[in-house]
Amino acid sequence: MPAAESRPELLIVDDDPLITDTLAFALGTDYQVLVAASRAQVHSLLRQIGHAPPLALIDLGLPPSPHRPDEGFRLIGELISSAPDMKIVVLSGQNDETHGRHARAIGAMEFVAKPCPPERLRALLAEVGRIPTVADAAAVAGEDAIVGSSPPIERLRLQIAQYAPSPFPVLIEGESGSGKELVAGALHRQSGRGARPLVALNCAAIAPTLVEPTLFGYARGAFTGATTARAGYFEDAHDSTLFLDEIGELPLELQAKLLRVLENGEFQRVGETTTRRSSARVIAATNRDLRRALRSGSFRGDLYHRLSVFTIMMPPVRELEGDRLVLLHHFQQRHAAGGEPFELDAESRTLWMQYAFPGNVRELRNVVIRLCTKYPGQTVGPAQLLAELDIDNGLAPGDDPPATFATEDAAAAVAAAKRHLEQERGIDLDRLLGQWEQHYIDAALFLSHGNLAQAARLLGLQRTTLYSRLQARERDGGSR
Repeated sequence: MPAAESRPELLIVDDDPLITDTLAFALGTDYQVLVAASRAQVHSLLRQIGHAPPLALIDLGLPPSPHRPDEGFRLIGELISSAPDMKIVVLSGQNDETHGRHARAIGAMEFVAKPCPPERLRALLAEVGRIPTVADAAAVAGEDAIVGSSPPIERLRLQIAQYAPSPFPVLIEGESGSGKELVAGALHRQSGRGARPLVALNCAAIAPTLVEPTLFGYARGAFTGATTARAGYFEDAHDSTLFLDEIGELPLELQAKLLRVLENGEFQRVGETTTRRSSARVIAATNRDLRRALRSGSFRGDLYHRLSVFTIMMPPVRELEGDRLVLLHHFQQRHAAGGEPFELDAESRTLWMQYAFPGNVRELRNVVIRLCTKYPGQTVGPAQLLAELDIDNGLAPGDDPPATFATEDAAAAVAAAKRHLEQERGIDLDRLLGQWEQHYIDAALFLSHGNLAQAARLLGLQRTTLYSRLQARERDGGSR
């Protein structure tokens, strides 16, 4: 067995002890396995170990709602928010295609149905583990990590160039997965501090009791376990840049101490009375609405205004127009297996441009990785692409669906109706409308390859409404 130190950590989250014991035994030769049975246990475990494992295997059905996916989805979102580079594989008995698509949209790398042989899981985890993290990709890409030429991206580049040379704080706001850490890296590289390392702390990934000693350092004996004095992040980033990700999660009692450093550069190590100074330039990021947090009292107004001397709003992918294809090609070149990228056919390209990517660049990148792995050198059609997208939540508001029906103009339609009424001299309107409804339902099911969620979207219906109408048709013997 490899030495424990050389084995990566793997977090397994499942409320069935038989499953966790079996997987821990089967995967223990390759990983240091950590086990939790609920979302609360996961957070307790992460606070205890002080970091997030690089890999996680998560069941969707967790207490207190083991027969619903809600807790699993919530846990995935929280883990990705606090540890963006964590690679998550979903292993679930709730084998609904829509669950798999939604899990991938919010950040999971893959979705595997139970039961799954341990050997297949081992191979899949090894494959997922080899995928470069966002930080790795940014380091390789350098300044080119921010790609695209749409107006929002050009405005973003202009803001970076304007704000980078300044010593004042920058607040980066935007949805999860939109690339806030890449902008922080670009601001640092283009500043006069770029030759020194960027120091980064995710405020959501560390226990509240550890935030203060981590930021400001501590004296020997300041608390149990403090056997030596240690510098904090503000000292480490003295002449460099300190990136505070998820600043909205910073405990209220520490916000006053951060404000003091921002105002005059002064701070004290935990357990010391000596005042120290730091000239670190602070860049903060959040996916929370801090203005709402101000109103609720969970975030200090004076700290918000001190952090937001400059503010950058990250554009979501749905606003990037043609850059959706630019990002597609960018990640294809980076992740194509054997140097053979896949191609999208015309209908799939249309669908790609209409899909909103609710998980933003992170979701887009993961979709490309999966398509590169499954279809190297092949042409991907709508059926293959739809299997990777969270269509229920991902078509942009106002977009037409992937296929639309050509209709006559209003005058021509009225004329046709008049001719029909004159010829028939009395019709069964309910029966006629029912026939047209069924024609459109059949057409939508054909175009969506039988996918009820996509067919409902084409028809402007809720999925449950369409399902009810199909059931009613079956009860009526297909007459509707």
